[in-house]
Amino acid sequence: MPSLTLPYVPHYVAAPPSKETLEYADLAIIDISKADTEEGRAALAIEVREALLNHGFFYVVNHGYSQEQTDRIFDVADLPFSAVSDSEKQIYAGTMKQSGSYQGYKLRQYWHIDAGVRDQLEHYNINRDVTKRGHPEILRPLLQEIKEFGKHNHFNVLHPILRLIARSLELPEDTLVNNHDYDAVGESYVRFMKYYPRTEEEETKTKNVWLKGHIDFGSITILWSQPVAALQILSREGKWRWIRHIENALVVNAGDALDFLTGGYYKGTIHRVVRPPEDQRNYPRLGVFYFVMPNDDVKLVPMAESPVLQRAGIQRRCDDSEAQTMEQWRKARTAAYGQSELENGKEKGVEQEVINGLLVKHYN
Repeated sequence: MPSLTLPYVPHYVAAPPSKETLEYADLAIIDISKADTEEGRAALAIEVREALLNHGFFYVVNHGYSQEQTDRIFDVADLPFSAVSDSEKQIYAGTMKQSGSYQGYKLRQYWHIDAGVRDQLEHYNINRDVTKRGHPEILRPLLQEIKEFGKHNHFNVLHPILRLIARSLELPEDTLVNNHDYDAVGESYVRFMKYYPRTEEEETKTKNVWLKGHIDFGSITILWSQPVAALQILSREGKWRWIRHIENALVVNAGDALDFLTGGYYKGTIHRVVRPPEDQRNYPRLGVFYFVMPNDDVKLVPMAESPVLQRAGIQRRCDDSEAQTMEQWRKARTAAYGQSELENGKEKGVEQEVINGLLVKHYN
């Protein structure tokens, strides 16, 4: 909890919530505090299963951080953008294309969005092992705090969710926990991200799309809810629905790795970022995330021992002998994103590329 012992950080004032009428997705709200009991986990496993099958997105509440703590982490999240010079950002820029890792800055205009328009967002990524690389001077006194935030996400949010998912598959509760070991070599990390308003010309050329529809390549993504409406998910009916902000809630979604591990039973969810509604258009959009991936050495093959998957039928995207490790998949996806020439797919509004022999789609 923020106290006099923590370094001073200027308070970040977020935009007020939008008052416009938007078509919101009707997502389940998972009270993760109920996972402390056997009875609670049994009930929550059913809720999580239905949420993943119906939307692939759900909210998590009562996750152990107070509103004050959440406000503090957003204050910290703004520093890499508002308190670091452009020249210092260049020093700590990531080498995504060369290393296949997002660690450090992803600077503005690195990604191609559409029609010659490049992105207007930057993010700063910090591995859960905060000593893996150097950091801007302003962040150095805060690294222990950021590390503790990552640990909270990993042990108090991620692991309980993974136990519920394993239970929903009729597997031992720690099956997925063991594949997401905090101390193993891997790339699960904290991301601070900031979107900036764009020009009208950029909005017109991209049809108001800031980030094309895509599926995250990890197992799950944990997004700390914030008030600027821009995130949309593609519903099972093919309609884009907005994600509503809930104060001090988390938004959790399934990614590619979970799709691989469950043989297509829990599919990665297509989502995009678009221009905010009229009453929020002049505000930046600050985000806080915990991106989750299995250990680097985990082979992305279906957990065929699951009775649920056996009954449902396993959909493999490749032969098990050709399956990649998480390290191979994340490096290839990271290096290619926003840098590849996309081809038109067979479906309307869908572009595609082939990465390590597998088809990856982008939705516009």
